[in-house]
Amino acid sequence: MLFNFALDYAIGRVQVIQNGLKLNDTQQLLDYTDDVNILEGSLHTIKKNAEALVVASKEIKEIGLEINADKTKYMVMSRDQNAGRSHSVKIVNSSFERVEQFKYLGTTLTNQNYIQEEIKSRLKSGNTCCHSVQNLLSSSLLSKNLKIKIHRIIILPVVLYGCETWSLILREKRRLRAFENRVLRRIFGPKRDEVTGEWRKRHTEELNDLYSSPNIVRVIKSRRMRWAGQVA
Repeated sequence: MLFNFALDYAIGRVQVIQNGLKLNDTQQLLDYTDDVNILEGSLHTIKKNAEALVVASKEIKEIGLEINADKTKYMVMSRDQNAGRSHSVKIVNSSFERVEQFKYLGTTLTNQNYIQEEIKSRLKSGNTCCHSVQNLLSSSLLSKNLKIKIHRIIILPVVLYGCETWSLILREKRRLRAFENRVLRRIFGPKRDEVTGEWRKRHTEELNDLYSSPNIVRVIKSRRMRWAGQVA
């Protein structure tokens, strides 16, 4: 909280250039603890505003904030692939690397606004989380309802972080459903075939019958609607 006060005070001292990118007539300078994001319509304008922020932060001696050049990147989002050709930007003796994607507040942003990389990253984190609790999901000592709660409370939040902004295509929906079905197969276990007597994996239809909660795609749609209503 103290850090937020200090950073907010420094940002308040910045004389923001008036011809920058605006949303609802508001300049786009976002900050959350030590993560600062400046959105502008041109490289020239973003350099001016970044320089102003650096100078304002250093001039306040009782705060003494400094930008970590190694962790600071810039990205050009444009239909023109040749926009902003330079590979680095120099601001107050610091050089910032140009990248095609970076993480901001835990979410992967790309220069083409592709959500596939973010979903891929979320699924990777979800697999890691699932692996960490696989002994619980396979345990015969826990009830199916408790295992489902573990899935909904521990695993799903990892996968669905930031899903309110996702625009899903059919391929991504299938990948998400495939992930959830793997988790559900571990929870409900295999099924014994009545004809052959052999154990087999449960089919998707069987999992749908056993899992009464909305599937992962429906949860995402619900959260998107709720977020849209909140924004409106």
